Amino acid sequence: MNDFDICIIGSGAGGGPVALTLAEAGYSVLVLEKGPWFREQDFYKDELACCRRSVYTPDLRDEQHVIEDLEDGQWQATPTSESGWDFWNGNCVGGSSNFMSGFFHRLKPVDFHQLSEFGPIDGANRVDWPISYNDLAPYYDRVEHEVGVSGKFEAHKNIEPRSGDFPYPPTREHIVSSWIDRACDKLDYHSLRVPRAILSEPEGKRRSCEYSGYCGSYGCSSGAKGSSRAALLDRAVATGNCEIRPHSKVIRLRSDSRKKVTAVEYIDGKNKTHRVQANTYVVACQAIETARLLLYSTGPAFPDGLANNNGQVGKNLLFSAGGSGSGDFEFDSIRPDQLSPFRQLGPFVNRALDDWYTINDKKLSAAPLKGGIVEFLFSHPNPTSRANSLKWDDDKLLWGKPLKRKLESWFTTDRTLRFEVFNDWLPTDNCFVSLDPRVKDRWQTPVAKVRIGYHPHDLKIGRYLADRGEQVLQQMGAVRIDSSVSGAPPANLVAGGCRFGNDPKTSVLDKDCRAHEVENLFVTDGSFMPTGGSVPYTWTIYANAFRVADIIKGG
Repeated sequence: MNDFDICIIGSGAGGGPVALTLAEAGYSVLVLEKGPWFREQDFYKDELACCRRSVYTPDLRDEQHVIEDLEDGQWQATPTSESGWDFWNGNCVGGSSNFMSGFFHRLKPVDFHQLSEFGPIDGANRVDWPISYNDLAPYYDRVEHEVGVSGKFEAHKNIEPRSGDFPYPPTREHIVSSWIDRACDKLDYHSLRVPRAILSEPEGKRRSCEYSGYCGSYGCSSGAKGSSRAALLDRAVATGNCEIRPHSKVIRLRSDSRKKVTAVEYIDGKNKTHRVQANTYVVACQAIETARLLLYSTGPAFPDGLANNNGQVGKNLLFSAGGSGSGDFEFDSIRPDQLSPFRQLGPFVNRALDDWYTINDKKLSAAPLKGGIVEFLFSHPNPTSRANSLKWDDDKLLWGKPLKRKLESWFTTDRTLRFEVFNDWLPTDNCFVSLDPRVKDRWQTPVAKVRIGYHPHDLKIGRYLADRGEQVLQQMGAVRIDSSVSGAPPANLVAGGCRFGNDPKTSVLDKDCRAHEVENLFVTDGSFMPTGGSVPYTWTIYANAFRVADIIKGG
């Protein structure tokens, strides 16, 4: 007899919906999470803990990745313990959903059939999804209620189909939001109000947003942010059918010659090894770590890794392409009656542009191109990081009075409004996960080697969108406007690696996110995505995980 009906590995946006849905349906559910179990009272607006030290992420001396990037035409592999380039994001119960900014955008219908709509691109592995927007739409709706999404429906020409308004009114908005609206009106652009996975009103045991000014990258001490932990897992545990075991590092999945997973092997916080057996296994470790776990989980029927007899595990890894830009608003140019609200921390900007989600610009291309969005936000208020960046004047170290004057000017004379560009990171043969043959973690298992090759097309689209972001800042009267696009990936926006599809030769999962080769194995984090779309992934991961949970329940 098995120990549990369902064993879920990972507790973020891919694991939480499965745990809640099946626990509420009466299944016995075990969630294994490598990290600790933080509560609201454990989250402080502590910049050192959040952004300067490894409090919510592993110490790179214990756990790391090896990153391969292209230097002078050669792929160079560097452990992150040497580079400091941290590809971890939230190793704790609830995963990185604890630390997201909560910008929630749905994919649009065009994202589900990019190959059919826009055609192939040389050097890119663009494909259509095996499901449509209509298959996922009711689950986007469910996320709004289960996780808690605040917003206001406004019809416009690029809006994706949806049913009704959001369940919670918009979060409080900063005065600069109205300035963006006016600038966009003059440019004949549409200023889109952004839904947020942050409660504007209390719900159950969760308080509403308290507008501290520290949101993205920080855990939420009020429970307003729609993390998997606060919104879903606490409720799953309350059913009495779900057990969460923190500090449980899963080493491998055991499988037999009949191509079924038979057990999970994990090490607890006291370095004791355990095995758990379940009827169904769900992997939701985050894209890089899910691929690593499957590759390491060899067995009698899978000499090259679980579900990897066709060599697809780890392939077609995705990040988010794009870049960022900014402009400064000098206080002495702002009307006195608007200066105080402009300097206020806390309220959200909540504005984006999706006018170029599909680009029809003959100057760029004779045929339509897949575009993306431009998201506006204030520069993060972290004073330590900001001050630390000011200590250099070119290559000269500043101190004393020159440093004081520079700090005084930076913090008291202006404020920076930023924008971020999100566009597709095209899947290629040069972006994938494998196992490093030399570097191991503190449990003596191989770490993930991640090749981060990008497609030049990504930069072309990113540059086009960044130019539009600059135009809005210029219209608003900002100064010192600048922007850049890059092929260096944002480590907190990762998907792919176990893409779903109808052909086992080119995909790891079927359309239900069940492994083609393993009948009792599902993957529900962002790994399933064959293309990423041009928005942050979290809402789509949540929605698909609810969809797969219903499939498991119905099966």
